[in-house]
Amino acid sequence: MNNEAPPEKVNEDIEIRLLLEAIFLKYGYDFRNYAMAHLKRRILRRLALSGLTSVAEMLHRLLEDHFFFEQILLDLSISVTEMFRDPGFYLAVRNEVIPLLKTYPFLKIWHAGCATGEEVYSMAILLKEEGLYNRAQIYATDFNEVILRQAREAIYPLEAIKAYTENYQKSGGRQSFADYYTADDDSVILDQTLQEKIIFADHNLVTDGVFGEMHLIVCRNVLIYFNRELQGRAVKLFFDSLRPGGFLCLGTKESLRFTGHEHLFDPIVQEFRIFQKKMFMA
Repeated sequence: MNNEAPPEKVNEDIEIRLLLEAIFLKYGYDFRNYAMAHLKRRILRRLALSGLTSVAEMLHRLLEDHFFFEQILLDLSISVTEMFRDPGFYLAVRNEVIPLLKTYPFLKIWHAGCATGEEVYSMAILLKEEGLYNRAQIYATDFNEVILRQAREAIYPLEAIKAYTENYQKSGGRQSFADYYTADDDSVILDQTLQEKIIFADHNLVTDGVFGEMHLIVCRNVLIYFNRELQGRAVKLFFDSLRPGGFLCLGTKESLRFTGHEHLFDPIVQEFRIFQKKMFMA
């Protein structure tokens, strides 16, 4: 039996790799070590919407049309998120991480790959309720300025609030979730005080460097879109950005196992992928 892919699929894969190379060379965004299945799905979706007949045509157009490139960049950005996503994670942070963070006079927290900001604001609410917000500085980063702009606006669809409220309650929320937003027609805007300690900034996990001396880094459901090489780079970046004893939080489907850096961390809550940078290295 011949298990080789048909020629048209081989050509398509080559064209996609050339497209990624062109994005890197022309615009400086490097998706070449992202998981190919994720990229291919997003690129072929854009191909279908564009009315073009091949990925090769897409490549030519993105080189000539900056707006078309921005559409593709938005397609390839990871923006699936919600407030208090995986409520058990936030409950675990309240119970296992917050007591240790309370021993520091000042906190530095990095949300890497923050997307449209829902999980950053979730952390801000948690810190407020735990009495830590006023001595914290939160850095929320992503590589896509369009998404960062949405995060800064802190405006979300009203239809999502029911789910957000349920998540908040399951996460150990201590107040009414309605205290944190104002409803307006078909959207809500979050309380502006939640933004006071948040700095939104452009940062690319693939190409950019260290954020130093963090007490807590949250990067949930981003590494699943990277190949192993890029996962290893990102985890080493997080290790170098954490102070000794600092915490790293990944998504529930993510692992340190194949990154080459598992030995640098101790598991704190394995179910929710909360790790602590070792205080002393052997």
